[in-house]
Amino acid sequence: MQGANKGSNIPLDGEGLTIGIVQARFNEDITNALFDACHAELIKLGVDADSIDHITVPGALEVPLALQTLANRGEYDALIALGCIIRGETYHFELVANESGAGVTRIGLDYDLPIANAILTTENMEQAIARQTEKGADAARVAVEMAMLVNQLAIPEDELDNLLNGEQ
Repeated sequence: MQGANKGSNIPLDGEGLTIGIVQARFNEDITNALFDACHAELIKLGVDADSIDHITVPGALEVPLALQTLANRGEYDALIALGCIIRGETYHFELVANESGAGVTRIGLDYDLPIANAILTTENMEQAIARQTEKGADAARVAVEMAMLVNQLAIPEDELDNLLNGEQ
């Protein structure tokens, strides 16, 4: 499959894509800024505003379940996870960061569905503020690029039918 992925030189085109966004409300000022940047970038990349679904959940640990529920619908070309976890004085930071990240990854792999993970993990609020806009826009670009790549690499339905029926 030579030449299937041309890396970052691929012109991103979100036309015709359907994207789901799950946003954690914890640290809402940061996650709202992540969403605003992500949504604006999706529109800039050609994703129709009516093809972007946005839901919110309490925190980062709830993001994977919401992603799984959206993935179960089978309606999305890609999903985006938005959240912000800021280190505190306890082990809770590691727990939330590790479990939410693992859950997001598992859903993507289980459903063969691109998921851009923009759940920020920072040491303090200043780091989160410094990253909120760029990481939100980044998530949009990752979702569109990966949706395009997965669509490009997918076996066409007629070829899949032939393979399943033992035809060549």
